[in-house]
Amino acid sequence: MADGNDPEMDADVVVVGAGAAGLNAARLLAQRSLRVVVLEARRRVGGRVLWKPVPGLPVPPDLGAEFIHGPAPETYELLRAVGSGPQKLSDESWSLRNGRLERDGDDFGSWAAIFERAQDLDPDESVEAFLQRFAGDPSMSRAVESARAFVEGFDAADPAIASARSIAQEWTSGTDETTARPRGGYGPMVAYLQRSGVEAGVDLRLSTAVARVEWQRGGVRVDGVRARAAVIAVPAGVLRNVGEGSIAFEPALPASKREALRKIESGNVVKVAMWFRSAFWERAEGGRYRHGGFFRTIDSPFVGFWTQLPERSPLIVAWAGGPKADALRELGNRERIESAVRGFGELFGDSATAAAELEGAAAHDWENDPFSLGAYSYVRVGGVCARAELGEPLDDTLFFAGEATSTNGQGGTVNGALVSGARAAAEAGAALGAKSP
Repeated sequence: MADGNDPEMDADVVVVGAGAAGLNAARLLAQRSLRVVVLEARRRVGGRVLWKPVPGLPVPPDLGAEFIHGPAPETYELLRAVGSGPQKLSDESWSLRNGRLERDGDDFGSWAAIFERAQDLDPDESVEAFLQRFAGDPSMSRAVESARAFVEGFDAADPAIASARSIAQEWTSGTDETTARPRGGYGPMVAYLQRSGVEAGVDLRLSTAVARVEWQRGGVRVDGVRARAAVIAVPAGVLRNVGEGSIAFEPALPASKREALRKIESGNVVKVAMWFRSAFWERAEGGRYRHGGFFRTIDSPFVGFWTQLPERSPLIVAWAGGPKADALRELGNRERIESAVRGFGELFGDSATAAAELEGAAAHDWENDPFSLGAYSYVRVGGVCARAELGEPLDDTLFFAGEATSTNGQGGTVNGALVSGARAAAEAGAALGAKSP
């Protein structure tokens, strides 16, 4: 074990994980003249930001993070740095009801108001139990259906175990209905985080899976790399894992951290990107859906599909979250793609055309990816304080980052990851007496 006086220490800070949180923490620490080593298990950076370049498509399909939720000032600042910015989504959405696509109204306010009533629940209860309070009111049935779909889709959560109070507080404190996507995707921003870190002196080591973190106040050894402190920036699913491929801490993380991890669940998402020879749906029914941005259904394994509008593109993304994603667990990628293509075609009563027009498709199995073990986090019943507890430093030596540690309604988002990385960097820099940024 290294200590703070070891002259042969390899770094001031070792960062575990090169997703958005880890890359941001590393570059900010290096800009404060600290020696930083980043250990990343994958052969690439970006973590749960993953894209697939496809010749002929104006923007590469995002197989992981894709959207910007809410104000997200840190994300916008980085996008400006790479000459990009937000792209407003089409606000035209359609839902399949009684076998026909119908234009959606603006019912955001009605179902968001339901969660406002859950902010101060004491004791906490599951989303499903909370929604059952409205089961006897026919006037609320549509709002309740939308609220449940929001929890499953947006939060990738199981309503039976998700905390109603936590979701209510997150929604009202930091997230709103404003959604955009980065022009050109998240790839340029991730590349900028990597490049600016390396230019500041970050030693980035890919294909380096961490198995062991030994620590004591003032010193850590992370698989042989000795440093004065560590930033742990891996997904909560990986920290929760106790089987093969898990990260062992010696000494073990304290009970407060283990309890926080028990209250933070890794939501399941199945996302399929499909590109076609042409945007055939724009021609359906005389162009009725030409400006459609989102298509929704409860009758398909995939409950959501979206276009790339305002960018005209033959790319469609299929989405299933929470229990809907769990139902696809036993299917391989090929079967998931076939189900997504069939489901999209069925929206227009023409699955044969969708299959005939398909040029290619791609998906990534986040649940079984050993370096993510889930898509993104949500809080279980009774875990309102779990994100904050997980993010608390240990002995001014271990610091924690990642969207699961993000508060103020930004859990599960790229911006939440960026903010958590900046927070962990500030905490570690202060503990090590680094110069002001």
